[in-house]
Amino acid sequence: MLLESASALLHGNYISAIATSIFLVLVSQAYYQIFINPLGKYAGPKFAAISRIPQLYHTFKGDLLEWTSGLHSLHGDVIRIAPDELSYATGEAWKGIYGHATAGKPVTEKDPRFYGPSFNGAPDIIRGNGPDHARFRRNFSHAFSDRALREQQSLICRYVDTLVHSLQKTIKQDPNAKINMVRMLNLTTFDIMGDLTFGDSLNLLAGTGNLNWVSAVFVSIKANAVRRLARYVPWTSPIAQRLIPKELKQQSIAHYEASQELVDKRIDGDHTLQKPDIWGIVMSQKEELRLSRSEMYANSQVFMVAGTETTATALSGLLYHLLTTPEKMKIIVEEVRETFKKDSDIDMRSLERMPYLNACIEEGLRIYPPVPVGLPRIAPNEGLLVCGEHIPGKTVLSVHHWSTYRNAQNFRLPNQFIPERWIGDEFATDNKAAFQPFSFGPRNCIGKNLAYHEMRLILAKVLYNFELSLLPESIGWEKQKTFFLWEKNDLMVQLKARK
Repeated sequence: MLLESASALLHGNYISAIATSIFLVLVSQAYYQIFINPLGKYAGPKFAAISRIPQLYHTFKGDLLEWTSGLHSLHGDVIRIAPDELSYATGEAWKGIYGHATAGKPVTEKDPRFYGPSFNGAPDIIRGNGPDHARFRRNFSHAFSDRALREQQSLICRYVDTLVHSLQKTIKQDPNAKINMVRMLNLTTFDIMGDLTFGDSLNLLAGTGNLNWVSAVFVSIKANAVRRLARYVPWTSPIAQRLIPKELKQQSIAHYEASQELVDKRIDGDHTLQKPDIWGIVMSQKEELRLSRSEMYANSQVFMVAGTETTATALSGLLYHLLTTPEKMKIIVEEVRETFKKDSDIDMRSLERMPYLNACIEEGLRIYPPVPVGLPRIAPNEGLLVCGEHIPGKTVLSVHHWSTYRNAQNFRLPNQFIPERWIGDEFATDNKAAFQPFSFGPRNCIGKNLAYHEMRLILAKVLYNFELSLLPESIGWEKQKTFFLWEKNDLMVQLKARK
């Protein structure tokens, strides 16, 4: 009896000692993060300073954008959103975090925990380290140059014309048809990028293609938000994997396999490699610069996400804001229809010279950036100078697009859609350098030229041919969740042939 009592007492003391030890470790870690860590001087929630739980919670919830922007509104331009992470809402930070290397400043690398590996583990232009990224950039820069894209004008116009014809057919069959412009814009950008990437049409606008191309993209983005938990907290990996529904995993696999099959068909098939699409240009490079087949697979997936979803998102947001500001819509429609006498006159070069159309595109990207969150980089071991302050090595840093563009210190009347801020002197005090929707520095978006050409052509041809009105069910469309990209609501409109 005595032995049993002693054993129970010792067991109880043992459990108590373990619990006390764990408690003391947690308290000491919290004390370090708040009072000793050099990042402790930056404002932000104390819980976020000691744990990444708040950030991950809002990531899963889909309101990380609101959480981060709310903290910036409360605490200012620089906030601490995790024990090792700072978020900026000032244009000054672009150069320090994302800028080119200088004598005393190396280039920052991307945070692999945020992005994760490619589907097949091969490096790609988004995830590749410095040397890999430079090699990819050198290969792909020719394909995305302004000159190469002008050669592809007929290809891009063909799909935009298909969009217009599809819309005309729909309203001819039913003048009161409700049309989801988010869907139509997605089909268009996927068809364009599919042809540029694989040298063949996906036939989505034609109605004979596999719509999994469109649905699988956002599925993979959302699944990656869940997998991010396992990358930040490795022991949660089994839990994170179970949180992803089986059908989502299958869709991601099918998307990769379809990309792989089309790359193989493009390279090994009967197509001439001299065709000026992406792989035709890449394969014309010197052999030592060429990509391996696995790198081609990985990069083709990047193009089918970064070159499709973001452009369609930008156009959707711009259309919505034009539809909710009729006075702005009137000005841009008049500019388009007065510039071109007929649809076939609309071309890339002329569109570049249209001030109000281009101002609307810039303002659309500002008020509804396709990638509204911050893209994290890691400070080198020796630290980094950002906005005049030394940041410790291995700190994660980013400029938060949404908060920066909605910051009244950068833009006057930041929450209003005002294309005029990009032309004339009325908004000359706006900090235009803070606006970097395609990121900044040597790793900015290589598809910037393509995106602008697509947006101009699609917007101009739609506005030239149709009168648009927003349907009641899409009022408040901009209230959306974000999982790195926007989880867009349907944008329901009614179209009429232009008068």
